[in-house]
Amino acid sequence: MTRQSSRIHDHLLSFKPLSQYSFKERMLIRSADLGLYSVISAIGKTIRFDKMEGWTDLKIEGMETFEKAFAKMPPSINAFWHNRLFLMTWFWRGFDSGIVASDSFDGEYIARTAQRFGFKVIRGSSTRGGSRALKQMVRYTREGLRMSLTVDGPKGPRYKVKPGIIMLAAKTGVPIVPMLPEAKKFWAVNSWDKLQIPRPFTRAKMFVGEPVFVSEKDAEHSLNEKREELQSGLDQLAKRGEEWRLSD
Repeated sequence: MTRQSSRIHDHLLSFKPLSQYSFKERMLIRSADLGLYSVISAIGKTIRFDKMEGWTDLKIEGMETFEKAFAKMPPSINAFWHNRLFLMTWFWRGFDSGIVASDSFDGEYIARTAQRFGFKVIRGSSTRGGSRALKQMVRYTREGLRMSLTVDGPKGPRYKVKPGIIMLAAKTGVPIVPMLPEAKKFWAVNSWDKLQIPRPFTRAKMFVGEPVFVSEKDAEHSLNEKREELQSGLDQLAKRGEEWRLSD
């Protein structure tokens, strides 16, 4: 499968030095990183994606036409739920896409795993380095990097949109595109987000919602309204995804 990528911002693909961590922590980070990468790769290769279901103006017949359309599309901010990280990572692997990873021990091995799949990592979160991360996201988005963000992360509440993505869209003029990858069969991890791990050889489908456009004026006066619009879009995708999963 051909992937569209750019050498711009390639420094975001470089692993961060681990000098701040102890020897034991460095070994744990490397082990978790390689373990996650191996598991996602092994299961991902067995997943069969059905035809993408997109918004009216996105005419996609399969992955080949999706990649051609993707190459021509202007930058967007992909919004999805935290518990769909596995499928989103596999689906978007190798594309020119940026993510945010917490500047912490747990965030480090997640960042490294994402970088192995070709994601460009910006450090920070809503709880640690958030303001710095937002400034970097604004800069890179304006420079053409497509962002993929978990809008209810990093700690929930699950399935509730946080305002950071609305601010990013307002400051850059880039639309938010709701996305929901759904697997027919999966395991749910006992975590705050109920992380979904697709079962080997399952079918999956990517659902794409109508873009949410946010102006700087919207962020000043209608932030909650735009957040509710995105929330509604993601909720609708979840309903469509569940209906598809329970069909057949």
